Order: sequence, then structure tokens, then C-alpha cells
Amino acid sequence: MEFCPTCGNMLLYELPHMERPARFYCPTCPYVCQIESKVKIKRHLRLVKKPIDPIFSEDDRKNLNKTTGVNCPDCNHGEASFTQVQTRSADEPMTVFYTCTKCNRTWTEN
Repeated sequence: MEFCPTCGNMLLYELPHMERPARFYCPTCPYVCQIESKVKIKRHLRLVKKPIDPIFSEDDRKNLNKTTGVNCPDCNHGEASFTQVQTRSADEPMTVFYTCTKCNRTWTEN
């Protein structure tokens, strides 16, 4: 798909006619783009992933609420810090993120 650099509309394809080669044209403005008969090979560049900062920093985790009603799935420790975040639509329940105070494993509960 090609778009008009002037107005941004999608260009339409026009078949070749007599001596005129095939071309793209804009239906709303006079822009015309000639189609070259040569094939252009575009080189694909690899995207570099940027480092992702954690949502909750270590200082935030130290100040989170503590609970003793859950057990860690890894070490079975009975105390964890938690926070609630609305990750889905407003009519869905909040997601609870738990972090074990002993091994720092994080798990969720809907």
C-alpha cells in the first residue's frame, strides 16, 4: 500500500495504457507516482530491544502492604507483600500482585 504524501489518502492503481506505464494516483489531489519496472530489495534491519524498567522499584516494594494469608509457590513462606492493579476493563476484578518477602518471587492472583 502506498499513501499520498500530500493529503495522506491511499493511492489507487492505474493500469498501463498505450505508451504510459502503470502508476499509482491519488483520487483527491493531482499526485501521481510512476511505478518503476525494477524491483527494489529492501534490507530488513533488526530491531534492538530497549531495556524495560520495572513497574515497581525496590523502594516501592519495601513500602508495599504485607499479608500473611498466602503461601509462596516456590519456598512456601507465609508472608508476602502485595499490590492491586486494574489490568483489565473496569467491570473485571483487580489483579493482585504478590511478592514473597523471603525469596522475592512474584506471582499474580485474579
